Amino acid sequence: MLPVDVYVGLGSNLDDPASQVRRALETLGELPLTQRVGVSSLYASRPVGPQDQPDYINAVAHLATRLSPLALLDQLQALEQRHRRVRRRHWGPRTLDLDLLLFGKRVIATPRLRVPHPEMSARPFVMVPLAELAPALTLPDGRSVTTLAEPLRSPELIKVLPDHPG
Repeated sequence: MLPVDVYVGLGSNLDDPASQVRRALETLGELPLTQRVGVSSLYASRPVGPQDQPDYINAVAHLATRLSPLALLDQLQALEQRHRRVRRRHWGPRTLDLDLLLFGKRVIATPRLRVPHPEMSARPFVMVPLAELAPALTLPDGRSVTTLAEPLRSPELIKVLPDHPG
């Protein structure tokens, strides 16, 4: 099986969020049958949903993997657990959230996984880092990530750390 280009969204707002995201970015390249190709800058953003929680640090990673979509999802969820992810409430605070945004040009709709991620095109903290990382990328429906990201740019999404693990 040839490697597939995939994109993963990362977010954290607990226990030193920038360090959580940086460690996860490093670990993504160590997943089986997977290579980290690139990462975006880190961005600070307000939480989606309940506002009684700290701001988030977000990033997007580009991986090349030979794993199947569900095998990759299993690896991502295991990584969340290693970061002590606890799911107490929908859109609640978390040490690490990993979302499989894109898996090549595939459209996947199963009970466990929906790709492209159903909310991604409306979320500045996903689209702005994705457009930074892969400006020429298009979604499976042909829409440009750069075009989708442009109206989502706002002063509330702040590039906080342009330096990241290579």
